Amino acid sequence: MKIRSLVLVSAAVALAALPATAQRRAPGTDRTDRFNVGYDGRYTFVRLAYTPITSRQRGGGGFFGGADYQWNHDWPRADRNFSKILGELTAVEARLDGGNVLSVGDPEIFKYPVAYLVEPGYMTLTDEEADNLRNYLLKGGFLIVDDFADNFSQGPEWGNFTQYMRMVLPEGRFIKLAPDHPLFTSFFTIESLDFYHPYRGVPSQFFGLFEDNDPTKRLLVIANYNNDIGEAWEYSETGFFPVDITNTAYKLGVNYVMYAMTH
Repeated sequence: MKIRSLVLVSAAVALAALPATAQRRAPGTDRTDRFNVGYDGRYTFVRLAYTPITSRQRGGGGFFGGADYQWNHDWPRADRNFSKILGELTAVEARLDGGNVLSVGDPEIFKYPVAYLVEPGYMTLTDEEADNLRNYLLKGGFLIVDDFADNFSQGPEWGNFTQYMRMVLPEGRFIKLAPDHPLFTSFFTIESLDFYHPYRGVPSQFFGLFEDNDPTKRLLVIANYNNDIGEAWEYSETGFFPVDITNTAYKLGVNYVMYAMTH
């Protein structure tokens, strides 16, 4: 795959911040704060933390049984491995000494143009957190949603995710993306989206939430449904996954960031 070189005017865009408001602190973030690297203008991997629903609310099962750590699946190796690849392959000046874990309701997220959220099938949001995420997206932020799967798009994980996204953008509607969307040619040319979840074997789908629900306008959210690219990032150095799976996962991630930084 031929790599097209891009030169960005700025490698990081600080979004307009909002005043801090009372917010619920996501469980476990007190244990990650000491690893946060803060903001210095460079691209920094930002993972969003939330308070998960319990296993009983979810109906049982799931990774960690719906406990406090749904949002940190693959952290921190996936975050660091991806940042290293992004910095090596693109003109983006990426921080390689770590990333940040921030609660969804934290106004600090406005300093970072791209955020990453996993296991949305277990996500919950308060009204304040939904407001914060809405304003982040409308002011230029881009959200990558990863690591959730059902056998069909009306399953419980998809349903939980879209339920809370309706709090964020009540009129927003997710649209299934095709390979001809600019997202898939923003750096690497990805000609086919014929992928499968690495464990469940169900076919992957890519859904976008657009500004004004207009596919010709800016993409605000990309949802990797029936997929888990972060898992491939985490284990890319171990040989656990075939090289073509990890390469595809990195290509998708790099494209997402490059799209976000240029739109």
